Amino acid sequence: MQPPADSAKAEPATVLVVDDTPDNLMLMSELLKGEFKVRVANNGEKALQICRTRAPDLVLLDISMPGIDGYEVLRRLQADASTRNIPVIFLTALTETENEQLGIELGAVDYISKPVSPPIVLARVRSHITLAQRTALLDALTGKLSHYLPPQVYKSIFEGRQNVEIAAKRKRLTIFFSDIKDFTETTEEMEPEDVTYLVNDYFSEMSRIALEYGATIDKFIGDAMLIFFGDPESRGEREDALQCVRMAVQMQRRMVVLQRRWAARGYAKPFHMRVGINTGFCNVGNFGSESRMDYTIIGAEVNLASRLEQLAEPDGVMMSYATYALVQDEFPAEERPPVTVKGIAREIRCFALRHVIDEAAADDVFTRSRPGLHLSLEPALLSAADREAALADLNEALDRLRRGA
Repeated sequence: MQPPADSAKAEPATVLVVDDTPDNLMLMSELLKGEFKVRVANNGEKALQICRTRAPDLVLLDISMPGIDGYEVLRRLQADASTRNIPVIFLTALTETENEQLGIELGAVDYISKPVSPPIVLARVRSHITLAQRTALLDALTGKLSHYLPPQVYKSIFEGRQNVEIAAKRKRLTIFFSDIKDFTETTEEMEPEDVTYLVNDYFSEMSRIALEYGATIDKFIGDAMLIFFGDPESRGEREDALQCVRMAVQMQRRMVVLQRRWAARGYAKPFHMRVGINTGFCNVGNFGSESRMDYTIIGAEVNLASRLEQLAEPDGVMMSYATYALVQDEFPAEERPPVTVKGIAREIRCFALRHVIDEAAADDVFTRSRPGLHLSLEPALLSAADREAALADLNEALDRLRRGA
């Protein structure tokens, strides 16, 4: 039976052999070349240069070499983020226990004494390359899975501080709920690609701000976001509420910049966000089944945050009294008529945050669009190094524009 056409044979792993003795380099090359791609280096400096230029899958490293010895080579590999994950096997004539102990303590994955047994060397090289490849695959998968979990939850699970089991606790949290006003009407005449661009741009910018303020991003629901403060990490009830309102203000101010950017790109109906914030007791934890669970919050206080969002003005923030009482020293607000919410017996006092939009901050963006030119400049987002690079880009653009005049 013929293999599928797309099942091309994987490229063989690369082994770097480092030894100052030509006969040893030749012996190891002959032993490995039938199964691996072999590179050689006759000193430590050359070995480091090869590893930094194109990292091998494994290094067979002698210890006793002139100049930089094997121990120092390993120290430098371990000190460099780009090379520290390369597995290193010491292959050396040093047979003392303390030599082997030092090698392992420095980070070597194995230690083989000369004279070598070729079958043993091959077996250990195969074993460590396979282990390294599986580790790299696991790291890649873990990185991909991290995008489906709030960073705090991901971190607590992988550090062993949180179990992956169906369990919940009752806790006082500050809940943020937002959506886009008239989302369906705004997007009904758009092409799907335009809707995708706007929604992803919006969520990316808002998520960045949420993470800066330490929020737990629960989920995206269509065009809505559910975010909360107070679990799995908390700064205390008052500070959690303050961080949530600070985040909401920053998001709304960022929305003004986005609206101008979208308008400059030809979108006639830029998004406008509404925000509701409430503080109260919720059930928070893992809900679902043994095979599929979701880390989330449930309870009437979550529904209240959603209702407050519906009462908010476009580009505005509406808070419950429970939140306002915690943040009033920092944020002025205007009380609105109370409302009733299904599932909550008491009347809900509502407070609209004042001075949400800072026009001075929003004006710190420069956009121009015309045939052959699209420019969007947001200095506040540029670091010192990025500003220098941006100046160089603009100067190059000016030179090209002058040459074409």
